[in-house]
Amino acid sequence: MNILAIDTSNQILGAALLKDDQLVGSIMTNIKKNHSVRLMPAINQLMYDVSMTPAELDKIVVAKGPGSYTGVRIGLTTAKSMAWSLNIPVVGISSLEALAWQGRFYNAYICPFFDARRGLVFTGLYHKKNNKLELAVKEKNVLMEDWLKELADTGQEVLFLSPDITKHEEQIQAYMGKRANIPEGPFHMADPSHLAFAGLDVQPDSTHGLIPNYLRLAEAEAKWLKKEHEKNG
Repeated sequence: MNILAIDTSNQILGAALLKDDQLVGSIMTNIKKNHSVRLMPAINQLMYDVSMTPAELDKIVVAKGPGSYTGVRIGLTTAKSMAWSLNIPVVGISSLEALAWQGRFYNAYICPFFDARRGLVFTGLYHKKNNKLELAVKEKNVLMEDWLKELADTGQEVLFLSPDITKHEEQIQAYMGKRANIPEGPFHMADPSHLAFAGLDVQPDSTHGLIPNYLRLAEAEAKWLKKEHEKNG
């Protein structure tokens, strides 16, 4: 089975290809450039490098958020369009779950998170069970301070993974102390190959029914709903 994985849900742009459960190629950048301009050229280059054509793909796996609203939409639109045109299944995987794969050999809790501004984060809590990653606390958009209090109350060790780790490391240490495990830089970057493996045995989504996992409304939408609520009492 040939699987293409796509992740544009955050600053990292990643694409990876599996062939018969083996990674054959990947592309990943961590720079502030427009994903919409670079994604298809990256996919084309990757497929050219491994001598594979789109017609040979059997499945597409895409990071469905949370993260950048625009980035999530770019990845999902590309994945769904390719899946529809090629008549192959598409699978949406949480961007937090894909990041949590970086700590899948850790025997305690794994906390992936993305900064959501104004003291908020997108996060969840994972742990390994039967050699698989499972959610211990469902993903949510929460104040980092409240989240750290909740984690501290568990009394458990936690592995923190985030491309935004430097923004929150001091606060994490203040609440968690020695129970906070913060690895080196590369472990905080979601690897597109992990996304591919995470979606390997997952049942396909409906191509047209697959929607983003924003975890919260876009600011413009939230303001509109608030205005409508005030107008309608």
